[in-house]
Amino acid sequence: MTNDTDSTPRRRGIGRYLLALVPLLVFGGFALVAGKMLYDQDVNGRDISAIPSALIGQKAPSLALPPLEGSSTPALTDAAMAGRLTLVNVFASWCVPCRQEHPILKELAKDERLTVVGINYKDRNDNALRFLGELGNPYDAIGVDPNGKAAIDWGVYGIPESYLVGPDGTILYKKVGPFDERSLTQELLPAIEKAAAGA
Repeated sequence: MTNDTDSTPRRRGIGRYLLALVPLLVFGGFALVAGKMLYDQDVNGRDISAIPSALIGQKAPSLALPPLEGSSTPALTDAAMAGRLTLVNVFASWCVPCRQEHPILKELAKDERLTVVGINYKDRNDNALRFLGELGNPYDAIGVDPNGKAAIDWGVYGIPESYLVGPDGTILYKKVGPFDERSLTQELLPAIEKAAAGA
């Protein structure tokens, strides 16, 4: 009889400990799944940041954005892109990966087959001017998108994000995240060459 009374609280205590382990086990399961996805990306070459766009093959949304005040770069409108192979880059001064890809954009701006334009996304005017003053301005036109409406129209998931638009206004290619040497040489440059050959 005494043994039964002593073991009941002990059983309840063990049950509480087991119940407390449930959230840890759930978290561990999520961690394993996330680790597996990262492993697949690194080892198997799968790019989990590649997000398909419903706009590929469609006409690009219309642009009529105001210019970046204090910059001599013209405003980004449909006329700035009409009849030209154009790379539309969504950027902001507060975006660290935007800084990382900026040297690549400056090199792309030298390519005579291509016009590089920028959508300045939810940024402060003075910060954007400082960003371009420090890193250089690769853009032939810049449109300011203070509330993100243009970015929504373009289906932007996060920045930086870039779209290659054909001379006829069709979106040919989309890159989520910053350009690096791999995405430049294996994705963007072949898309530019194909579009230029087609033109």
